[in-house]
Amino acid sequence: MTYLILGVLGMLALAAVLRFRRNKARNWARTEFDAPTYGMAPRDRLDPGRAGPPPPPHLRQESLAIAEAAWAGDWRPAAAYVEAAGQDWDERWYRLDLLDSIADRNDSWLKTWRAAEPGNCDAATLEAGRMVQAAWTVRGSRGTHEVPEEAMLTFRAMLPAAVEAAKRAALLAPADPGPWVVMVTAARGAQYTPKQFEELWRGLVERAPFHYEGHWQAMQYWCAKWSGSDKKMLAFAKRALRKAPAGSPLPGLYLQALYELELRGALGTTLSGELGRDPVRKVAAALARVRPDHDRLPHLRHLLAHYAGIAGLHRIALEQFRAIGPWCGSPPWTRTEDPALAFDLARGAAVRLSGAKPTPALLRPKAGPRDSA
Repeated sequence: MTYLILGVLGMLALAAVLRFRRNKARNWARTEFDAPTYGMAPRDRLDPGRAGPPPPPHLRQESLAIAEAAWAGDWRPAAAYVEAAGQDWDERWYRLDLLDSIADRNDSWLKTWRAAEPGNCDAATLEAGRMVQAAWTVRGSRGTHEVPEEAMLTFRAMLPAAVEAAKRAALLAPADPGPWVVMVTAARGAQYTPKQFEELWRGLVERAPFHYEGHWQAMQYWCAKWSGSDKKMLAFAKRALRKAPAGSPLPGLYLQALYELELRGALGTTLSGELGRDPVRKVAAALARVRPDHDRLPHLRHLLAHYAGIAGLHRIALEQFRAIGPWCGSPPWTRTEDPALAFDLARGAAVRLSGAKPTPALLRPKAGPRDSA
């Protein structure tokens, strides 16, 4: 017991030292840090409106054309867009998510699609997913004890119908994991027992073992505010980190587990010591193999930069800040009143604590006689 107490005290002391060093570095960043000399965008070019660069023009034009066709009553471009993803299940879910945002403005085209193609799994999955969202809209994002009883009763009464709709969708395309993602999403609100949830989870991973959205929703089930605990959630995220194939963004789920802890003030000493730093290193190595244009990568880079800094892995943090560029519209910075300032101070601290030197090619030239005249 004595050794355990000493170990805990040691971790607390280390965490305190790291916080002191970070605060000192942030003060330097506030007064002396000049981003361009370290290969990063200047402060006045930081953009808190986006997590990463906008998609290429041709993709923006494609999305707009699909949306305009749908709002005009033609669902066929939307259907073709999802079908073109084939069995890339993560990409297929990403495209369904775009259609869902289009339906937020006007979903009459979805109803027409369902009537025209009742055997289409994509349309049925989208409909079931929107039923889950409708239930969550009634509940809101407040803590369980803050939700009015009537709203909570309505929320829980709406979810069984959504689950049944997802089960019917699953029968239309047995290999498609999409309906199972909807069921896994609904499970925590519907108060499924761990045994009931595991049955749904097996159905999902049998079809798509490394489905990112499915894993994220499952991690929510296992977190402390729903049906699990901090320990169960972290264990789930670490398994995903360990088992994910090369090139998958799934290891980034561990960063989102850390963010869940931080939101509740429960991060504590999770990142202290070698055992705490090791998973962050592994996430960094895994994300380095994800294709640069992957839609999930920008958000994960922001979290990696943040938690690498907290863990004392300042070179990793600096690498991420350089890769991110001027974009700072992502958690954790968007939780602050001034995301650009929070981002700038964090990257400045990463420079200071990593011992990085100015990049000679980017140093501003000294003023010559003519410049000073």
